[in-house]
Amino acid sequence: MTHKFDVITIGRSSVDLYGMQIGGRLEEMGSFNKYIGGSPTNIACGSARLGLKSAIVTGVGNEHMGRFIKEQLQKEGVSIQGVKTDPERLTALVLLGIRDSKQFPLIFYRENCADMGLTPEDIDPQFITSAKCICATGTHLSNPQVEAASMKALKIARENKIKTALDIDYRPNLWGVAGHGEGESRFVESEQVTKKLQSNLDLFDLIVGTEEEFHIAGGAVDTIEALRNVRRISNATLVCKRGPMGATLFEGEIPDNLDDGQIGPSFQIDVFNVLGAGDGFMSGLLRGWLTDKKWSVALTYANACGALAVSRHGCTPAYPSWEELQFFLKRGIINTELRNDTALEQIHWSTNRPNSDVKPSVRIFAFDHRSQMQDIHGATPKKIAKFKQLCLQAAIQTSANKDGFGILCDERLGKETLYQASDYNIWIGRPVELPGSRPLRFEPQIGVDCGGFGEWPRNHIVKCLCLAHPDDEEALWYEQLEQVLRLYTASRRNNLEFLLEIVPSKIGNVSDETTAQVMTKFYSTGIFPDWWKLEPTNSHYAWQNITKVIQDNDPNIKGIVILGLEASEDVLAQSFNVAAQQPFVNGFAVGRTIFSESAKSWMIGKIDDSQAIHNMSDKYKRLCDLWDAANMK
Repeated sequence: MTHKFDVITIGRSSVDLYGMQIGGRLEEMGSFNKYIGGSPTNIACGSARLGLKSAIVTGVGNEHMGRFIKEQLQKEGVSIQGVKTDPERLTALVLLGIRDSKQFPLIFYRENCADMGLTPEDIDPQFITSAKCICATGTHLSNPQVEAASMKALKIARENKIKTALDIDYRPNLWGVAGHGEGESRFVESEQVTKKLQSNLDLFDLIVGTEEEFHIAGGAVDTIEALRNVRRISNATLVCKRGPMGATLFEGEIPDNLDDGQIGPSFQIDVFNVLGAGDGFMSGLLRGWLTDKKWSVALTYANACGALAVSRHGCTPAYPSWEELQFFLKRGIINTELRNDTALEQIHWSTNRPNSDVKPSVRIFAFDHRSQMQDIHGATPKKIAKFKQLCLQAAIQTSANKDGFGILCDERLGKETLYQASDYNIWIGRPVELPGSRPLRFEPQIGVDCGGFGEWPRNHIVKCLCLAHPDDEEALWYEQLEQVLRLYTASRRNNLEFLLEIVPSKIGNVSDETTAQVMTKFYSTGIFPDWWKLEPTNSHYAWQNITKVIQDNDPNIKGIVILGLEASEDVLAQSFNVAAQQPFVNGFAVGRTIFSESAKSWMIGKIDDSQAIHNMSDKYKRLCDLWDAANMK
């Protein structure tokens, strides 16, 4: 039987605010990173990253945080078909911190939250039966209403011979047996909780938990006794997570010793953050189980995913892609601080970006020009700022809210335009270099330490033009590479994609090797742009060299966009025809060809706003048509 989904999880979802100061009390946190969270949400995302088709049944509020969760789920490749938008309740919130390798304070804000508003009526039988597996988590068994919703989904699954899994996911304070300040607590004995869990254990084919979680499920603080108590109720495969010792799996009777079960390999790495590690483990286990791998393989996936999770900040953001997991298992541990393993982190970043497995066309209207616009007769800073808003309107009019369109706009003269652009479905890039600077210097808004990136929206792309040539003196190369490395590092630290533009022809003579040589310099310094912006060439040999450099250094690159250099439409059409056939080229970024004539006329009052927008939109559309035609060849 073919299923639409491999797994549908059911249960809680939240916005996690993770403290960025490591080693201090939660009371002393000064800034937070915002992630999606909640065990079922994490598992759905972790499974999707590993190539499973996943969905989730949960609830979010009809507000900004609810929209954030839905948007992030979609970016992770998780279906939101089963996500209920609750008009009355707010999205759940969690505050978390990392005190040390053993203390992780957290506070749950879940009083009557949106995911606790799920009812049996929200469970669609047709949706449930579209999955190969239904995965529930323990928290949603703590409340009669959401328990009823979970039970309906599980019973539909059992009736239709769909696999079922339980992550015990015991949080004492979410069951009301620990106080609000005890969010970190993982175990408090409770006969009531044990009774409730045991009343449902027979519904599952797979049950996963830590030793403490099996203690609550089995009603005993001795792990073997607890496992045997669970076995008396359920024939499920039991998987006991044992932290740095790996995990043990039991298909039949429980032996006298945990080591006598099926053992999954452990990975000896430095622990940075255990929060969410179990959900990463579950994702890896599901990948093996639902693709019919041997349990030894599934446990290997699970433990490796758990190891990668405990090495990074956050929950969902820490989980590996399938490509990353394969790389890690094949190569092994080089640096026990996995978050400081450069090769591993590059694969993690490049394969977990939204839509990292597809290369959609990107048609970018570039009007980030500063000095060129200031040189136009009649131009003033106020007029330029207004004209950039007209450029945005031309871009929006052309895009018609479809995917694959974008803009390049600067902050110095186009701040209001950048603010307005956030309301639209477009790719947004922002230049950071001082125009014409060589050696490279940055706009003052960026800050000497690039600290200005902390104020940028996370969907904005850092764009930098570095004027470099293979024949540059060594001292100049050193200074420019140092600047770009600082910029690149700050971009990554702030989770911003990085576009590097190089135009060697502005510096000296170029050959078929020139652009590839410049790119190699940056890669060898440890700079891995998400995007390259390159000048056009009709030389197939030049493109072969460029392609080889990318294949050798970063085949997961987001893409190459071709710049225009104020070329005519006929010249651009020729370069598009060649570039569109190259494996890593997926768009263009053209500016003056689109706006130059309109800008000159508008600045002196020869045309009005509407005419400028019309003229630019018309030219932009013609270039988009040329690009699309080139891709059809």
